[in-house]
Amino acid sequence: MSLEKDPRRSRLLDDPLAIRAMAHPVRLDLQALLGKEGPMTAADAARRLGISQALASHHLRQLAKYDFVEPAPGKDNRERPWRLVSTSQSWRSSKLTAEGVAAADVLEQLLAERALGALADWQQRRTAEPDIWVHNSGIGHTGIYLTADELAELEAKISGLLQEYVDQRPIDVKSTRPPGSRLVDITRIVTVAPPEEPEE
Repeated sequence: MSLEKDPRRSRLLDDPLAIRAMAHPVRLDLQALLGKEGPMTAADAARRLGISQALASHHLRQLAKYDFVEPAPGKDNRERPWRLVSTSQSWRSSKLTAEGVAAADVLEQLLAERALGALADWQQRRTAEPDIWVHNSGIGHTGIYLTADELAELEAKISGLLQEYVDQRPIDVKSTRPPGSRLVDITRIVTVAPPEEPEE
């Protein structure tokens, strides 16, 4: 898959093996690093993450096997950088098998743990940040009664707003980042309560 043929670079994951391949802390770190810095060699990525070059190479090859990354043009024939293929992945609307659901459960748990770690880090730093960053970050909570169709409509609206920015500013293209912009991670956790018992 080439970047030029997929302008939005978003991917619907429906293969349990691909979901399982992504659900690894080092692989998520590598994807995040390639998103932040753009194309990078395994040696450079290893130095940045504090791991061995062999380990970085192994995980980059695994990511490439499932089309999450691909080789990028280097400065010369010796340099072999990698770049992201897809910058957004989703598995929500996939028709997942039981094996796919199990793989998605593991990936979602890992992503939630990472989001909580990022939140704890932000909480330690936010007192020194300008108010505009502080007032528009952290956790918000809303409980509302929705029908299934209303939830689908709400999710489509939120995803559409985010997609506008994703399309305008691919995460791994530094030239699209406006001055003063910073990496903002948005993790949405949506849960649905069981049906209520009808009142007698």
